[in-house]
Amino acid sequence: MAEDYQIGPDPSLLLVDDDEIFLNRLARAMEKRGFAVTRAASVAEARAAVAEHAPAHAVVDLRLEDGNGLDVVDALREAREDTRIVVLTGYGAIATAVAAVKMGATDYLSKPADADDVTRALLARGDTLPPPPETPMSADRVRWEHIQRVYEQCDRNVSETARRLHMHRRTLQRILAKRSPR
Repeated sequence: MAEDYQIGPDPSLLLVDDDEIFLNRLARAMEKRGFAVTRAASVAEARAAVAEHAPAHAVVDLRLEDGNGLDVVDALREAREDTRIVVLTGYGAIATAVAAVKMGATDYLSKPADADDVTRALLARGDTLPPPPETPMSADRVRWEHIQRVYEQCDRNVSETARRLHMHRRTLQRILAKRSPR
């Protein structure tokens, strides 16, 4: 599928995410598609990378340990106006999507997004939206992924996770005991 993409004359791509496993996996996949990838795990690293060489493409996580990914979007826009920027987030909300686009992001994707989704969003041109994913996650799977993420962020504390998700603790325990939906 990598040969279907037309990257253009400048294949530089900055990936910014504090999830090291996701960052490395996405970097390898994007390199296979022909991008010249630079990785950054924080706002500070991303700003340094942008100062050294402003990329033609960027994929930026919205929430980073040392700040907000929108700060990186702003730095990218200041350094190079034509950078195609995709903002990724585990918390898809209309308000953050609007903020990201107003600051100059080209597209906004909810995690988990695969390399094909990211590539389509980066390379879409004009007013046309990229095509929908071939095999999108089911609504049950998206819900399960969100619950798992909050559970991990709460240090696997069921009571705290249930409180933050506004769920009954026993209901959450039943969901956590099941396998992931497809």
